[in-house]
Amino acid sequence: MASTRVCLWLLFMIITQSIGEDKQSMIMSVMIDSKFQCVNTTCLPFISVITSNIINCQVACLTQSQCIAATFHRATSDCELFDNMLNHNGNMLTDVDATSMNVISETRFPPGCSTFLNQTTYSVGNGPSSVAVVDVNSDNKPDIVVTNEASNSVGILLNAGNGIFNNQTTYIVGNSPASVAVLDVNSDNKLDIIVGNFGTTTVSVLLNAGNGTFNAQTTYSVGSGPWSIAVVDVNSDNKPDIVVANEVSNNVGVLVNIGSGIFSAQTTYVVGSAPRSIAVADVNSDSNPDIVVPNQGSNTVSVLLNTGSGTFNAQTTYSVGTNPFSVAVADVNSDNKPDIVVTNAGSNTVGVLFNAGSGTFNAQSTYSVGGNPYSVAVVDVNRDNQPDIVVANWGSNTVSVLLNAGNGTFNAQTTYSVGTNPFSVAVVDVNSDNKPDIIVANWGSNTVSVLLHC
Repeated sequence: MASTRVCLWLLFMIITQSIGEDKQSMIMSVMIDSKFQCVNTTCLPFISVITSNIINCQVACLTQSQCIAATFHRATSDCELFDNMLNHNGNMLTDVDATSMNVISETRFPPGCSTFLNQTTYSVGNGPSSVAVVDVNSDNKPDIVVTNEASNSVGILLNAGNGIFNNQTTYIVGNSPASVAVLDVNSDNKLDIIVGNFGTTTVSVLLNAGNGTFNAQTTYSVGSGPWSIAVVDVNSDNKPDIVVANEVSNNVGVLVNIGSGIFSAQTTYVVGSAPRSIAVADVNSDSNPDIVVPNQGSNTVSVLLNTGSGTFNAQTTYSVGTNPFSVAVADVNSDNKPDIVVTNAGSNTVGVLFNAGSGTFNAQSTYSVGGNPYSVAVVDVNRDNQPDIVVANWGSNTVSVLLNAGNGTFNAQTTYSVGTNPFSVAVVDVNSDNKPDIIVANWGSNTVSVLLHC
């Protein structure tokens, strides 16, 4: 049994450099080639995360106020954090793959905590493919709205408080609903549901009837294979319009809101092959929202600038990785110009294209994530006023969190286990602690995962 104990004074420097003026530190005793041994039970961690090295495992312990010990497994990069060692019998088990640590002294409770707890799962319909998290019943608690692709329905899970959700209530929509957006489209101060139905070439609009219940759908014809939708006022009339990526038609459609939540027939614009996602944001600072689309079949991103009054110029394309699947638009380098963040599902990377001004973009910089990244959200998860990247990895059954290191560069991913084939991710504070949580739709396990922030 190894009994070597080393005081890791170096950690104070590393954490001070990493977290700056927060002045958090921790001194730990380190036991090499050892893991904890408990009486009559296994020592169970309250959370396990993947970290790249032992130092990052110690930092993970620092960010959890209840953490009193940790074990890092070198072969798997699994970092186990413990909050209760009452069953520890005082002896250590030899394990040449493990290094265990006990907290000796500390100064912590960092405001920049960026760790997420183990998932809680909720059953939904078959093949959940898209998730939105918004307050649909006006109780100041965000609820979960999910498209159940294989059930031809949309499910509503009302927030019961403290980030706990009730069983879903379902509403029938079209065939193979692939995406969902939630916004007030009829100016009654109640949020409505808009769904893109991949199998029926329609968009469904379900008006909110009050208290988080919804009327039957009204449908509008769009192009073939509507895969992704956004609901944004594109013509400056204070009524939100529908913008849809028609994957099979290789175009985007714009349905203008003519009032009372009724929409005109779509106007289409050509994009690349198999557009899989859509974001609508002003990328050239003219106060008109523009369209950004990743084209899975062309390995490009299309940018269509708004000419005013909700019409759009022909696309400008930018090369990205293989099979770009999801896109978000956010200013990641603090220059007041929104940048493009895209998941490259065939390259297992996320690409960042900086805005060079006037709605033009530089070549992408890429960061490794998990297998088949299908969805991306860009949100500040550690409260340092810099947006971070959160990705759902379909092929790895994980979500990746890439913290912004400053100037729009990102640290290596930290991964968290979720359900089977995570298809869509949202990042919203669901338990009213002013910290963003992660919500994932797991297509293969027919569940939604909720990972609360530490």
